[in-house]
Amino acid sequence: MSFTATAHSLGGTLRHEIDVNGRHTMITDEPETLGGADTAPTPHELLAAALASCVSTMIMLYARRREWDIGEVSVDVDYDSESAPRTVEVTLHLPDGLTADQTERLRRVADTCPVRRSLEAGFCFDERIVIDAPVAPAAWQPA
Repeated sequence: MSFTATAHSLGGTLRHEIDVNGRHTMITDEPETLGGADTAPTPHELLAAALASCVSTMIMLYARRREWDIGEVSVDVDYDSESAPRTVEVTLHLPDGLTADQTERLRRVADTCPVRRSLEAGFCFDERIVIDAPVAPAAWQPA
């Protein structure tokens, strides 16, 4: 499965609008200390958000399939973008009343999150540069 995202800067600022798969739009920005306006998450923050959301979604899907009414679940992700290697701490907040078996199953399900598996597998990058020529105005044609 392939996913696409296209980012373009807004008004020559560090704020970007991202089109995701032609279905969704999101905004990123940088903090004021880097010259942004801090109006939206940074790309690094979106990485942590994607992982937290993915883990939480996997837990909820698994519980739903087994008809476990587990109510609210939350997942904290602490991503250190400056460590080498990068470190990520994931904390699952599960409701009281689960059996030890249910808790262990949900912990294992959290490990199957596709975003986590992608990060663990690593990436190969293929990058190219395209110089977009300005679009010439259409020639005037008499009516």
